[in-house]
Amino acid sequence: MQQTKIAILGAGFIADIHIESYHRFIPEAEVVAIYARDPAKAAAFAQKHHIPNWYDNLDRLIAESGCEVVDICLPNFLHAPVTLKAAAAGKHIIIEKPLALTLEEADSMIAACKSAGVKLMYAEELCFAPKYERVRHMVNEGAIGNIYMLKQGEKHNGPHSDWFYNKEFSGGGVLMDMGCHAIAWFRWMLNNAKAVSVYATMATVYHKGKTVCEDNSVVIIEFENGVTAVAENSWAKHGGMDDRCEVYGTEGVVYADLFMGNAAVSYSKNGYGYAMEKADTTIGWSFTIYEEVFNQGYPHELKHFIECVQKDKTPLVTGEDGRAVLEIIYAAYASAAQGKKIMLPFHPKVDRPIDLWLGNAK
Repeated sequence: MQQTKIAILGAGFIADIHIESYHRFIPEAEVVAIYARDPAKAAAFAQKHHIPNWYDNLDRLIAESGCEVVDICLPNFLHAPVTLKAAAAGKHIIIEKPLALTLEEADSMIAACKSAGVKLMYAEELCFAPKYERVRHMVNEGAIGNIYMLKQGEKHNGPHSDWFYNKEFSGGGVLMDMGCHAIAWFRWMLNNAKAVSVYATMATVYHKGKTVCEDNSVVIIEFENGVTAVAENSWAKHGGMDDRCEVYGTEGVVYADLFMGNAAVSYSKNGYGYAMEKADTTIGWSFTIYEEVFNQGYPHELKHFIECVQKDKTPLVTGEDGRAVLEIIYAAYASAAQGKKIMLPFHPKVDRPIDLWLGNAK
């Protein structure tokens, strides 16, 4: 079997999910190297997952590892510079959300990958999650008539790593972290229909002493085909991960829940090891998830991306899709600040999207 050589960049939570996906579900991929800025983390990750090479120097990894694809699982502010470096070396790129901090960075990344003839593959797992994909196929079969409204929400009580709370590294709060999922899924459900307006409200309600970034947001997007989409995202919701969608049509409705709908409802007086992502206790009632990585679509998206590299296919989710999501995020921050609907296209000059909400835009 032909195997494509992968280097994972990053050794945090999402890198763990990607390596599990490769090892368990994607025999077409061989992970040959891991990079982390902290050499101790790189070495520990390599040992834990039986990866032959680890690096704390990105240039050395690109030059020495023999990788054909770099899988970028690094903080947001590193997405653009690392993509440009990898593209210049002729490496295909899988990149975790959000695509970049700014639209200018996004444009430079897309241009660099096109110039180098490499694929820029935007890792939006909701476009591959089996339950959500079943919903999409039902809709395409005409099961609920014409869509007139979409809703998607992702909520928990806060990120895994502290850099998410720092706007210099993240570019924004829960909207950048999780709202990007909803926006990408809306476009996926609507065959990349053009968004024409955005209205949003947001606040910091729970992590006030920890960040200036928003930890709760609601975004309403109007698309050119008349569909209204509502994204609800929160870092202030307790009890573990909540990820669900609703699709409303003229002839029916569909609800899908990625976590509780795939869980065993459990009660424990003493608690136990692991229930689901972001659940801080297993004492009392809990929803015990199984095959969490598979249910969220990570193996499916990564397997598709490797197939794109091996067979020179166009990815289903691209850098251009990531850019479109980022533009809507810009508009949402501006709307929350101004208290009015923002029309698209929208491309102000900012250092970070959240500056449009905090009042630091140029």
